[in-house]
Amino acid sequence: MNQEPPINHEPQGVQIPTRQVAVQLPSGKPLVTYTLLGLTVIVFALQMAGASFYGVDLAAALGAKVNEAIIVGQVWRLITPMFLHSTSMLLHIVFNMYALFSFGPTLERYYGHGRFLTLYLLAGFTGNVLSFVFSPAPSLGASTAIFGLLGAEAVFLYQNRRLLGRSAQTALINLVVIAALNLLLGFSSGFVDNWGHIGGLVGGVLFAWLGGPLLAVGGEYPNLQVVDKRSRRETVIAAVALFAAFGFLAAATIFMRA
Repeated sequence: MNQEPPINHEPQGVQIPTRQVAVQLPSGKPLVTYTLLGLTVIVFALQMAGASFYGVDLAAALGAKVNEAIIVGQVWRLITPMFLHSTSMLLHIVFNMYALFSFGPTLERYYGHGRFLTLYLLAGFTGNVLSFVFSPAPSLGASTAIFGLLGAEAVFLYQNRRLLGRSAQTALINLVVIAALNLLLGFSSGFVDNWGHIGGLVGGVLFAWLGGPLLAVGGEYPNLQVVDKRSRRETVIAAVALFAAFGFLAAATIFMRA
């Protein structure tokens, strides 16, 4: 008896055509980045003018991180150093502003204006707090906030690596190398606020992990766009918790040293 071969309902060797679909990415001008950059440059110009004409950098005298001044109540010095730079070292502000110009626009586009500003201020604050706790030397500079941007960018690339593709892995490796080299160079020099850098990096990483963008593709085909699955509530809770935690650390240090 002849048996007929079983019928295979699955087509053999059929290729399903694919098509590329344009996905709309977040857009908008990096207003906060340019505002921070412009404000810092203006403050530096005022510092230079004061040092040149009056022989004293009044802004640094009133706003640098000086532990003894913080202990007696000048707690604004945990925020203001991120807007000040050394007038005797032009490369100090040039490097920091170049880093802000390089990393700021992309992060702000995905974070949004308010969340990006929160990230910058939080990283500067956490950096100055750790510097206050662990380093007795006076310090100033935006590098605390800049290291926070580096950490936030690394977390952003890692958490969204599936959507961003292979380029995210390469960029992530580059960021880790840049941060590691800067920290190593800092520890080999006696003029760098290493604890400020570490504190800014920690603040940026924690805020990005808990409150940064989690990207996904949303919308109806063919009008697809990248959306952020992170809720505003999560971001606010992360920001408040981190400000409170590092604020408590600073207050406890002030209490113990007063």
